[in-house]
Amino acid sequence: MTSTFQADAALSVNASSERLVARLIDDAARRHVDIARTDGGTVIVDAGVNAKGSAEAGVLIARICMGGLGRVARRIAFDHAPLWPSFIEVHTSNPVLACLASQYAGWSLSATKEQTGGKKFFSLGSGPARALAGKEPLFDELGYRDRHDRGALVMEVDRLPPQVVIDKVLNDCGLAPQNLVIAVTPTQSVAGTVQVVARVVEVALHKTHVLGVDLGEIVEASGSAPLPPPAPDGVQAMGRTNDAILYGGRVHLTVKRDDAAKRLAAELPSSNARDYGRPFADIFTSFNYDFYQIDPALFAPAEVWVSSLESGATYHGGKVDKPLLDAQWSAT
Repeated sequence: MTSTFQADAALSVNASSERLVARLIDDAARRHVDIARTDGGTVIVDAGVNAKGSAEAGVLIARICMGGLGRVARRIAFDHAPLWPSFIEVHTSNPVLACLASQYAGWSLSATKEQTGGKKFFSLGSGPARALAGKEPLFDELGYRDRHDRGALVMEVDRLPPQVVIDKVLNDCGLAPQNLVIAVTPTQSVAGTVQVVARVVEVALHKTHVLGVDLGEIVEASGSAPLPPPAPDGVQAMGRTNDAILYGGRVHLTVKRDDAAKRLAAELPSSNARDYGRPFADIFTSFNYDFYQIDPALFAPAEVWVSSLESGATYHGGKVDKPLLDAQWSAT
């Protein structure tokens, strides 16, 4: 179907996130991140490779990832038998730009052993610099490109990017080396765990797009997901962050029309997927670590509420699975 979404060309996700990027760099010591610069002046923010990192750094990086167009906060809930004591909460009034044009990890960046002089490198880039490069077909669908002269990119990988990858990003984004900032957040780090769980709304927007629902329907989006402790093993860490969203994520969308609200409430939750019901690490392992073998319908929040501006009604679908999360995260 033809999308009615129209991007506001006046909104620059890189310009909107620039103050957040400056705060991350200027306050690096307090947030336990390390700052390095390449010979050309590109800033590399280590938020968990060699640096300790922190949840506070993860929250700030998540806000940068959303192009400065969303709020992200860590909340504590000990009352009334909560799903989990720590949560990440997200809200945006610009859900399509914040989540799909910026936060979505859709830019494939790789280098061979020969190019790195060591081992091969692969990462999916996320964050506002994606909108400068526009390498993904998604940007043609959204009708959006950013033209800012500075950019920030986030890489969820366990080592710092080699120069060949940095050069590719600079070239594709059309940036001078000193005008690019790259933040690196391994999934098994504290900051990495936070910034992945903070994708709970982005996952809902991406599933909406996969379902073929008009992105122009989405007006507001909020969500929350439990924040698990990081796991030292990479696969288990990835499993925990995915489980937080697939089995504990809750999202509230506001849409224009009633038919879109009804459809999203019914089809958006992760429980619609063939592979639903097992811990994500087990699913991933059973498919020989191949993401593309997993049912795409699984990548969605556990529970959704969708409000219609047309009728004023709110529709509900899905549910959280507290026993599954407890079994994975709590000591026995």
